[in-house]
Amino acid sequence: MNLQERITQTIRNVPDFPKAGIMFKDITPLLKDVKLSADITNAFAEYWVSYNIDAIVGIESRGFIWGNSLAQKMGVPFVPIRKKGKLPAETYSFEYDLEYGSAEVEIHKDGIAAGQRVLVHDDLLATGGTAIAAAELIKISGGEVAGFSFLVELEFLNGAEKLKRYNSEINSLVSY
Repeated sequence: MNLQERITQTIRNVPDFPKAGIMFKDITPLLKDVKLSADITNAFAEYWVSYNIDAIVGIESRGFIWGNSLAQKMGVPFVPIRKKGKLPAETYSFEYDLEYGSAEVEIHKDGIAAGQRVLVHDDLLATGGTAIAAAELIKISGGEVAGFSFLVELEFLNGAEKLKRYNSEINSLVSY
């Protein structure tokens, strides 16, 4: 069985979460399988190894899971992007619209150096809003978006199309 099959067979589908009509893709069962988690990190690293990545940002909170492991594997810094008010030092912030309201994320001002090529990592690409916010924070910080990395992509929501204005290099291990 290949990695994609192992991932899709392990992800748990939770109907009607967080609201009726949504089929939530729960990645937490993947975390119980140490070998599969390591194989996921290795697959990300194999894909991105030739892209001259200087740092990886992970988006709160599930983007921290493989984002930090990937950064360690690639020997580059990991920089968290968190919800407003969660980072202790000076930050840049970016507000973006959600389906019902808005959200704001932040990055430490010293998280990314000018000119660094930064990979955006998260667990899931849906509409692309949070990944776009991360890309904007990288730009505000003086960095360059080197690409986007996701465990899962929900292709029917067309999030990847919106990300291409920052970088067309988008890698997802599995797609639905």
